[in-house]
Amino acid sequence: MANIIVVGGNFAGLTAALELKRKLGSGHQVTVISKSPVFVFIPSLIWVPFSEREIKDITLPVEPILSKANVKFIHAEALKVDPEKQKVETTKGTYSYDYLVMATGPDLAFDEVEGLGENSNVSCICHPKGAMETRKRWEEFVKNPGPVVIGAAPIAGCSGAAYEFLFNFEQQCRAAGIRDQVDITWVTPEPFLGHFGIEGIAGGEAMLKVFMKMLNIRYITNAAIKKVTGDEVILDDGRHLPYKFSMIMPAFYGAKVVRNSPGLGNQRGFIPVHDTYQHKVYPTIFAVGIAADYPVSFHTKVPLGMPKTGYPADESAKTAAENIVRLIRGEKVLKEKPMGKIPGLCIMDAGKKEVLIVTNSLLKPRKFAMLLPNPLYDIGKRLFEKYFMWKTKNGLSYLP
Repeated sequence: MANIIVVGGNFAGLTAALELKRKLGSGHQVTVISKSPVFVFIPSLIWVPFSEREIKDITLPVEPILSKANVKFIHAEALKVDPEKQKVETTKGTYSYDYLVMATGPDLAFDEVEGLGENSNVSCICHPKGAMETRKRWEEFVKNPGPVVIGAAPIAGCSGAAYEFLFNFEQQCRAAGIRDQVDITWVTPEPFLGHFGIEGIAGGEAMLKVFMKMLNIRYITNAAIKKVTGDEVILDDGRHLPYKFSMIMPAFYGAKVVRNSPGLGNQRGFIPVHDTYQHKVYPTIFAVGIAADYPVSFHTKVPLGMPKTGYPADESAKTAAENIVRLIRGEKVLKEKPMGKIPGLCIMDAGKKEVLIVTNSLLKPRKFAMLLPNPLYDIGKRLFEKYFMWKTKNGLSYLP
């Protein structure tokens, strides 16, 4: 009997664990170790600051989902991995494994920009606590509006969510009747609007320029945020941008457990893997989603991160699960699915509007790429949230 441990219980972790158990059956043990007892549908955090979602609406307890699938759940924080001895040290003891899947997501690299972080005046919507703090700041801002700076720090790996927040913020200002008192500036490390860390999509830059002009949003590309004070965002070219409200998407580190485990990851805490998601040194370890290191081939003036959340996380987890199953069965040929070649499937919310993004490959070269704007209502993303929550609650990991 093989003993497989999955560290992490959100998108990639739940998918990997459920797929492993579904394919392996009762003859093997699958265990999830997660410091959070709940699954969070992170894409919907953009709506929480504006009270269009409550945290309870987008979270599910993990244990009932896993228990129904006969997957063991340990509510603990993973502290360190010993790849040589094949052990995971946690706050509730040390566990041995035959195969290990690291689905640990990111830590937020606030320290890379002076002035960012939980004790700053700048908001972050990467986790529930940050989204709720952003709600408080939004409620105060409506009473005393002024200039706004929204954007992403260098190496940020999720600029798409920052765009979504930007357009939702602008729409909410109009709904609150304060738009004429609010100057909004968008700052991005992208070389052009709509790069998204995936080299852009045909028509994307032009469409976003139209959006920015139509909504009267100033924008600065190739922007490297150097420092943030209590009332200014300072760029490395010397520009000072005053704000009364600011939301900046930070760069990511790999999880602390990876950074505390010599030989497991690189300097930033991401795990080097083959296109099978198998560790390049330790063949019994796999890394999926944000935890996996995927060096990009494109170069930009200000460094960018590639998005590894959502569909890429789900697909990498399914690929890793399939390959562990093959290894357990004694097969030698593993499935390869490079993250950069995973199709791009995304619904970008634009504040009561949305854009459907579909590509055959996340990174270039591509054979197919399409942008479908829906200027009427953001129904697609809201329906997808309901579908994914239903799918997750019922443990239907095999569904797309």
